[in-house]
Amino acid sequence: MTTITRDAVEAALSGYIDPHLNTDPVRAGCLREVDIQGSTVRVRLELGYPADLFKHGWAQTLQVALENLPGVEHAEVQVEWHIEPHRSSAQTPALANVKNVIAVASGKGGVGKSTTAANLALALVGEGARVGILDADIHGPSLGIMFGIAAGTHPEISGQALVPLQAHGVQLMSMAFLTDERTPMVWRGPMASGALLQLINQTAWDDLDYLIVDMPPGTGDIQLTLAQKVPVAGSVIVTTPQDLALLDAKKGIEMFYKVNISVLGIVENMAVHICSNCGHAEHLFGTGGGEKLAEQYGVDVLASLPLSMDIRSQADAGRPTVIADPDSPLAMLYQQLARNVGARLAQNQGRAPAMPTIEISED
Repeated sequence: MTTITRDAVEAALSGYIDPHLNTDPVRAGCLREVDIQGSTVRVRLELGYPADLFKHGWAQTLQVALENLPGVEHAEVQVEWHIEPHRSSAQTPALANVKNVIAVASGKGGVGKSTTAANLALALVGEGARVGILDADIHGPSLGIMFGIAAGTHPEISGQALVPLQAHGVQLMSMAFLTDERTPMVWRGPMASGALLQLINQTAWDDLDYLIVDMPPGTGDIQLTLAQKVPVAGSVIVTTPQDLALLDAKKGIEMFYKVNISVLGIVENMAVHICSNCGHAEHLFGTGGGEKLAEQYGVDVLASLPLSMDIRSQADAGRPTVIADPDSPLAMLYQQLARNVGARLAQNQGRAPAMPTIEISED
C-alpha cells in the first residue's frame, strides 16, 4: 500500500496556479491544514481575498488533483477566505470600521472610472465582502445615479456621524446626498479637500472589508489629501488604450508612487467594440496600450473591458452590469476584476512602505 505523505500532497497542490494570485496555493501561503487518515486526505486552504463565486470550483479542481495521487481514494478540499486589515502608519491611522481603502483613479475624465468603481464594489459584494463606496468627485458626483438613489435622498444622522445610504448591498456616501442636484460645488481646492475628509471621517461605515473611493480625474488637491490623510491600501488605475489617456494614466501612477501608495494594477476600458449586428471587432481607441503601460510599471492588467452600450445604459438606469445581468460575460469580467484586486491587496499585506521624507530645496 502506498504511503501518502504531506510532501506528496503539497506537491500535488503546487501543480495548480491560482489565477488571481498567479502562483500555487502552497507558495502563496494559503495552505492551513493537511489531515491524512489512511487513504483519505483532507485539506483546508484560506485565501486572502473574497472568493465566494470561485472557491467551490477551485476546491473541486484541487480535489481531483489529490485523488489522482497514488494511494488516495478520497480527498476533501475546503476553501475559505479571510480579509486582513491594512497596516496603516502612525501618520495616517486606520479609519473606524474599515479594513482596507482602495482608490480607483484615472489621469483624465471620460475613461469609465466611476462605472468601473461601481461595478468593482458590487462584484466584491458578490464575492461575499462587506463594501462601501465613497464618491470623492466633489465637483461632479455621479455614483448616486449609478446606484439608483432617488434625487433628494439624504443620509440620516446618528450622533455626529452620517449614516451611509444602502443600495444593492453597498454602503454609499457622496456629496450629492448632502446638496441639491442642481447646486454646483463652486469651491477652491482646500474647501473640496476639507469636504472629502469630512465625508470619510464623519460617515458611520459599518464593518467594511473594503471602502472603494471613486477619485476625481487628475492629480490635484483631492488626490494629495487622500494620500496624506487617509490610509489607502492600494490604488487601481483606469484608462483606455488611446495614447492621450495612457499619457495621463502614467501621471496618475507616478503620483501614487511618489506618495508610496501601491498601484494594484490597471483596468483597460473600451478595449474593443463588438458590432451587435455582425460581430465584427474593432479597436476604436487603439490596441495593447494597457498591456504596455502595465509592463512599463511592473503591474498587471487587472481587467480588459469592451466598449459596450449595455455597460453604459445599465449604469445610467441605476443598475450596473453586475446587478443588471449577473450571469453575463461582462459581469464575469467584473467578478474577475474584483478577485484580482482583492488578491493583489492580500499579497501587499505586510509590505506597507514607510511614509516618504519630503525635502524642499531652493533649486
